[in-house]
Amino acid sequence: MPKVGITMSTEQKKLFVNRDYSDAIIQAGGIPFLLPYTEDPAIIGEMAAGCDGLLLSGGGDIDPAFFGEEPVPGLGDIVPERDQMEILLIREFMKQKKPILGICRGCQILNVALGGDMYQDLTSQKTPLLQHSQKAPRNHASHTIEIKEGSLLKSIVGKSSARVNSYHHQAVRVMASSLTASAWARDGVIEAIEGKNDPFVLGVQWHPESMMLSHADAQKLFRAFVEACGQRQSSG
Repeated sequence: MPKVGITMSTEQKKLFVNRDYSDAIIQAGGIPFLLPYTEDPAIIGEMAAGCDGLLLSGGGDIDPAFFGEEPVPGLGDIVPERDQMEILLIREFMKQKKPILGICRGCQILNVALGGDMYQDLTSQKTPLLQHSQKAPRNHASHTIEIKEGSLLKSIVGKSSARVNSYHHQAVRVMASSLTASAWARDGVIEAIEGKNDPFVLGVQWHPESMMLSHADAQKLFRAFVEACGQRQSSG
Protein backbone atom coordinates (compact mmCIF):
# COMPACT_ATOMS: atom_id res chain seq x y z
CA MET A 1 0.00 0.00 0.00
CA PRO A 2 1.33 3.49 -0.83
CA LYS A 3 2.74 5.52 2.04
CA VAL A 4 1.57 9.15 2.17
CA GLY A 5 3.22 11.79 4.35
CA ILE A 6 0.82 14.38 5.81
CA THR A 7 1.90 17.77 7.15
CA MET A 8 0.48 19.04 10.44
CA SER A 9 -0.65 22.18 12.24
CA THR A 10 0.67 23.28 15.63
CA GLU A 11 -0.69 24.97 18.74
CA GLN A 12 0.98 25.35 22.14
CA LYS A 13 3.75 22.90 21.20
CA LYS A 14 1.23 20.29 20.07
CA LEU A 15 1.28 18.93 16.52
CA PHE A 16 -2.05 17.76 15.10
CA VAL A 17 -4.03 17.10 11.95
CA ASN A 18 -7.77 16.83 11.31
CA ARG A 19 -8.65 13.14 11.21
CA ASP A 20 -10.49 13.64 7.91
CA TYR A 21 -7.11 13.77 6.12
CA SER A 22 -5.82 10.43 7.38
CA ASP A 23 -9.24 8.81 7.01
CA ALA A 24 -9.40 9.95 3.39
CA ILE A 25 -6.00 8.43 2.62
CA ILE A 26 -6.97 5.14 4.29
CA GLN A 27 -10.32 5.08 2.47
CA ALA A 28 -8.50 5.62 -0.83
CA GLY A 29 -6.15 2.70 -0.18
CA GLY A 30 -3.06 4.39 1.27
CA ILE A 31 -1.23 4.42 4.59
CA PRO A 32 -0.93 7.89 6.21
CA PHE A 33 2.20 9.01 8.07
CA LEU A 34 2.29 12.29 10.00
CA LEU A 35 5.37 14.44 9.42
CA PRO A 36 6.72 16.33 12.48
CA TYR A 37 8.38 19.73 12.10
CA THR A 38 12.01 19.96 11.09
CA GLU A 39 14.17 22.13 8.87
CA ASP A 40 17.07 19.65 8.78
CA PRO A 41 17.77 18.96 5.07
CA ALA A 42 18.92 15.40 5.76
CA ILE A 43 15.72 14.56 7.65
CA ILE A 44 13.60 16.26 4.98
CA GLY A 45 15.35 14.13 2.38
CA GLU A 46 14.71 10.94 4.34
CA MET A 47 11.06 11.88 4.87
CA ALA A 48 10.64 12.26 1.12
CA ALA A 49 12.55 9.07 0.39
CA GLY A 50 10.39 7.11 2.84
CA CYS A 51 7.05 8.31 1.45
CA ASP A 52 5.44 7.69 -1.93
CA GLY A 53 3.54 10.98 -1.90
CA LEU A 54 2.95 14.18 0.06
CA LEU A 55 -0.37 15.56 1.32
CA LEU A 56 -0.11 19.23 2.31
CA SER A 57 -2.93 19.78 4.79
CA GLY A 58 -4.89 22.94 5.51
CA GLY A 59 -4.30 25.25 8.46
CA GLY A 60 -3.34 28.80 9.37
CA ASP A 61 -1.98 31.65 7.27
CA ILE A 62 1.33 31.81 5.41
CA ASP A 63 4.06 34.33 6.25
CA PRO A 64 4.13 36.90 3.40
CA ALA A 65 7.90 37.23 3.86
CA PHE A 66 8.18 34.01 1.85
CA PHE A 67 6.86 35.84 -1.22
CA GLY A 68 8.45 39.22 -0.54
CA GLU A 69 5.55 41.17 0.98
CA GLU A 70 4.83 43.01 4.21
CA PRO A 71 1.83 41.83 6.30
CA VAL A 72 -1.55 43.40 5.60
CA PRO A 73 -4.05 44.07 8.45
CA GLY A 74 -6.19 41.05 7.53
CA LEU A 75 -3.35 38.53 7.86
CA GLY A 76 -4.07 35.91 10.53
CA ASP A 77 -1.81 33.78 12.74
CA ILE A 78 1.32 32.48 11.05
CA VAL A 79 3.81 29.72 11.89
CA PRO A 80 6.99 30.44 9.90
CA GLU A 81 8.53 27.13 11.01
CA ARG A 82 5.71 25.26 9.30
CA ASP A 83 6.02 27.37 6.18
CA GLN A 84 9.75 26.73 5.96
CA MET A 85 9.41 22.99 6.47
CA GLU A 86 6.67 22.64 3.88
CA ILE A 87 8.63 24.65 1.33
CA LEU A 88 11.62 22.33 1.83
CA LEU A 89 9.37 19.25 1.63
CA ILE A 90 7.71 20.44 -1.57
CA ARG A 91 11.02 21.09 -3.27
CA GLU A 92 12.40 17.71 -2.16
CA PHE A 93 9.31 15.79 -3.31
CA MET A 94 9.47 17.65 -6.62
CA LYS A 95 13.15 16.73 -6.93
CA GLN A 96 12.30 13.08 -6.27
CA LYS A 97 9.37 13.32 -8.74
CA LYS A 98 6.79 12.09 -6.24
CA PRO A 99 3.07 13.00 -6.21
CA ILE A 100 1.89 16.02 -4.22
CA LEU A 101 -1.66 16.97 -3.25
CA GLY A 102 -2.11 20.36 -1.58
CA ILE A 103 -5.39 21.22 0.17
CA CYS A 104 -6.46 24.83 0.93
CA ARG A 105 -3.36 26.25 2.68
CA GLY A 106 -1.48 23.36 1.03
CA CYS A 107 -2.47 24.67 -2.41
CA GLN A 108 -1.16 28.12 -1.48
CA ILE A 109 2.16 26.98 -0.01
CA LEU A 110 2.73 24.76 -3.07
CA ASN A 111 2.54 27.85 -5.27
CA VAL A 112 4.71 29.94 -2.93
CA ALA A 113 7.36 27.20 -2.65
CA LEU A 114 7.75 27.14 -6.42
CA GLY A 115 7.98 30.92 -6.83
CA GLY A 116 4.41 32.21 -7.00
CA ASP A 117 2.54 34.51 -4.62
CA MET A 118 -0.88 34.83 -3.02
CA TYR A 119 -3.57 37.04 -1.58
CA GLN A 120 -2.89 37.52 2.13
CA ASP A 121 -6.53 38.43 2.70
CA LEU A 122 -9.12 38.10 -0.06
CA THR A 123 -11.67 40.35 1.63
CA SER A 124 -9.39 43.40 1.58
CA GLN A 125 -7.39 42.61 -1.55
CA LYS A 126 -9.90 41.42 -4.17
CA THR A 127 -13.30 42.50 -5.45
CA PRO A 128 -15.86 41.35 -6.40
CA LEU A 129 -15.88 38.30 -4.16
CA LEU A 130 -18.07 35.32 -3.36
CA GLN A 131 -18.34 33.95 0.18
CA HIS A 132 -15.20 31.83 0.58
CA SER A 133 -15.60 31.11 4.31
CA GLN A 134 -18.93 29.33 4.21
CA LYS A 135 -21.41 29.35 7.07
CA ALA A 136 -22.51 25.76 6.49
CA PRO A 137 -21.47 22.22 7.47
CA ARG A 138 -18.01 21.22 6.22
CA ASN A 139 -19.39 18.61 3.83
CA HIS A 140 -21.70 21.10 2.13
CA ALA A 141 -20.76 22.18 -1.41
CA SER A 142 -21.28 25.93 -1.23
CA HIS A 143 -20.15 27.28 -4.61
CA THR A 144 -19.32 26.31 -8.18
CA ILE A 145 -15.90 25.97 -9.81
CA GLU A 146 -15.16 25.89 -13.53
CA ILE A 147 -12.51 23.32 -14.52
CA LYS A 148 -10.01 23.74 -17.37
CA GLU A 149 -10.30 21.39 -20.33
CA GLY A 150 -7.32 19.09 -20.69
CA SER A 151 -6.27 19.48 -17.06
CA LEU A 152 -5.33 16.76 -14.60
CA LEU A 153 -8.28 17.80 -12.43
CA LYS A 154 -10.69 17.45 -15.37
CA SER A 155 -9.34 13.96 -16.08
CA ILE A 156 -9.98 12.99 -12.46
CA VAL A 157 -13.50 14.33 -11.90
CA GLY A 158 -14.61 13.94 -15.52
CA LYS A 159 -16.55 17.18 -15.85
CA SER A 160 -16.12 20.88 -16.57
CA SER A 161 -17.75 22.26 -13.44
CA ALA A 162 -18.28 21.07 -9.88
CA ARG A 163 -19.56 22.23 -6.52
CA VAL A 164 -17.08 22.51 -3.65
CA ASN A 165 -16.94 23.62 -0.02
CA SER A 166 -14.96 26.71 0.99
CA TYR A 167 -13.06 27.67 4.15
CA HIS A 168 -10.34 30.20 3.33
CA HIS A 169 -9.50 33.89 3.26
CA GLN A 170 -6.16 33.50 1.44
CA ALA A 171 -5.72 32.26 -2.14
CA VAL A 172 -3.25 31.86 -4.99
CA ARG A 173 -2.69 35.08 -6.95
CA VAL A 174 0.30 34.99 -9.36
CA MET A 175 1.15 31.48 -10.50
CA ALA A 176 4.61 29.93 -10.20
CA SER A 177 6.12 29.42 -13.65
CA SER A 178 6.09 25.61 -13.33
CA LEU A 179 2.40 25.54 -12.37
CA THR A 180 -0.83 26.37 -14.14
CA ALA A 181 -4.30 27.22 -12.88
CA SER A 182 -6.88 24.53 -13.64
CA ALA A 183 -10.07 25.71 -11.87
CA TRP A 184 -11.66 29.01 -10.85
CA ALA A 185 -14.59 30.18 -8.77
CA ARG A 186 -17.02 32.44 -10.61
CA ASP A 187 -15.47 35.52 -8.98
CA GLY A 188 -12.11 34.65 -10.57
CA VAL A 189 -10.43 33.20 -7.46
CA ILE A 190 -8.11 30.34 -8.45
CA GLU A 191 -9.50 27.10 -7.04
CA ALA A 192 -7.00 24.55 -8.38
CA ILE A 193 -3.41 24.52 -9.63
CA GLU A 194 -1.27 21.77 -11.11
CA GLY A 195 2.19 21.07 -12.45
CA LYS A 196 2.80 21.78 -16.13
CA ASN A 197 5.20 18.87 -16.61
CA ASP A 198 4.58 16.64 -13.60
CA PRO A 199 2.55 13.39 -13.49
CA PHE A 200 0.71 14.39 -10.29
CA VAL A 201 1.27 17.76 -8.66
CA LEU A 202 -2.12 19.21 -7.74
CA GLY A 203 -3.41 21.84 -5.34
CA VAL A 204 -7.09 22.45 -4.57
CA GLN A 205 -8.46 25.39 -2.62
CA TRP A 206 -11.40 23.50 -1.13
CA HIS A 207 -11.47 20.67 1.45
CA PRO A 208 -12.27 17.36 -0.31
CA GLU A 209 -11.26 15.39 2.81
CA SER A 210 -14.40 16.76 4.50
CA MET A 211 -16.58 15.62 1.58
CA MET A 212 -15.36 12.02 1.23
CA LEU A 213 -18.46 10.36 2.68
CA SER A 214 -21.00 12.11 0.49
CA HIS A 215 -19.34 13.45 -2.69
CA ALA A 216 -18.04 11.29 -5.54
CA ASP A 217 -15.67 14.02 -6.78
CA ALA A 218 -13.79 14.00 -3.46
CA GLN A 219 -13.51 10.22 -3.57
CA LYS A 220 -12.20 10.33 -7.14
CA LEU A 221 -9.61 12.94 -6.17
CA PHE A 222 -8.16 10.95 -3.27
CA ARG A 223 -8.25 7.68 -5.19
CA ALA A 224 -6.35 9.29 -8.08
CA PHE A 225 -3.75 10.71 -5.69
CA VAL A 226 -3.19 7.43 -3.84
CA GLU A 227 -3.09 5.57 -7.15
CA ALA A 228 -0.39 7.97 -8.38
CA CYS A 229 1.53 7.32 -5.15
CA GLY A 230 1.21 3.59 -5.78
CA GLN A 231 2.58 3.95 -9.28
CA ARG A 232 5.54 5.91 -7.92
CA GLN A 233 6.07 3.19 -5.31
CA SER A 234 6.11 0.39 -7.88
CA SER A 235 8.48 2.30 -10.19
CA GLY A 236 11.01 2.77 -7.35
